[in-house]
Amino acid sequence: MNKIIKAGLKRLIDLSVSLLDKTIIGRYLYARIFDSVVGRTQKVEYRGLNLIFSIPNALNRYRADTFSTKEPETLEWIDSIPNGSVVWDIGANIGLYSCYAAKQRGCRVFAFEPSVFNLELLARNIFLNELTEQITIVPLPLCETLAASKLNMTSTEWGGARSTFGQSYGQDGEVMRKVFEFPTIGLSMVDAVELLKIPQPDYIKMDVDGIEHLILKGGKPILLKVKGILIEINDEFTVRAEDASMYLKETGFTLKEKRHADYFDSDTGSGKHTFNQIWVK
Repeated sequence: MNKIIKAGLKRLIDLSVSLLDKTIIGRYLYARIFDSVVGRTQKVEYRGLNLIFSIPNALNRYRADTFSTKEPETLEWIDSIPNGSVVWDIGANIGLYSCYAAKQRGCRVFAFEPSVFNLELLARNIFLNELTEQITIVPLPLCETLAASKLNMTSTEWGGARSTFGQSYGQDGEVMRKVFEFPTIGLSMVDAVELLKIPQPDYIKMDVDGIEHLILKGGKPILLKVKGILIEINDEFTVRAEDASMYLKETGFTLKEKRHADYFDSDTGSGKHTFNQIWVK
C-alpha cells in the first residue's frame, strides 16, 4: 500500500512540475520552491558545540536529527583526538564528522568524497560552519593504486551512501544494486601524499562501504606513521574484515574495540553486523 501511495504522489508531483514549467510564472514559482528546499538548514547542538547542516531532503534531515545517536562511538573517538591533528575523513559523505572534528578539536581535515551528489552539501556544510580554512575537500575516491575506473552508486540522493569505486560489490560483499555510475580517477593514500602533497594524516576515519581493505593495502607506508584509525567494517564480509585486520596489524595497530549504537542490534539488515572498529598504537 505504501508503494502505491508513493507512486501516486510521485506522479502527482511530476505532473505539477510539468504544468509549472509551461508558464513564466510557473517557472518562477518552481525556481523559488527549489531554492527554498536547497537552502533549508538545521542546527545541531552537541556537548555545547553548535553546528548547522544543510537539509534539502528527508535523508539529510535524518542525518542531522541522529547526529548524536547514530554513531556515538565516532563522536567519542573524535573527542579523544589531540587538538590540531591532521585528520583524513575517507568517505566524508556530507561532512558531519569532518565539521565536528574541525570545530570541536581544531583539526585540519581532508575530506575525501567522490560522490557528485554529496559534494555540494559537503561544501555547503563546510561554509555554513565557517570551516573553509580548516577543511579541504578532495573530490576523488581512494583505492589501492592510481587508476581510472567508475564510481558505482546505489543512490543518487543528496546524502546517499553505499557507493564503490572500481568494484561491483557493496559493504556486505554482495553484488550491489547499481543505479548510477560515472568515470573518475582513484588514487592510493601514498599517491595522495606524494602527488597531491596532502599532509600525512595523524588520524584516519574511514567509511567507504566495501573497499576499505584495498585502501589499507595500498596505503601501508602511510599507515606506519598514523596514530589512530576508526574504520567501519561489516563482519559478514569476511574477506574484507580479515584483510583489513591483517594490514592494520602489519602496520603496528592493535584493535582497541568495535562498537555500534545499541539499536543496531535489532537491525534486520546489515547494520546488525556492521561496527566501527577503533585501532590504536
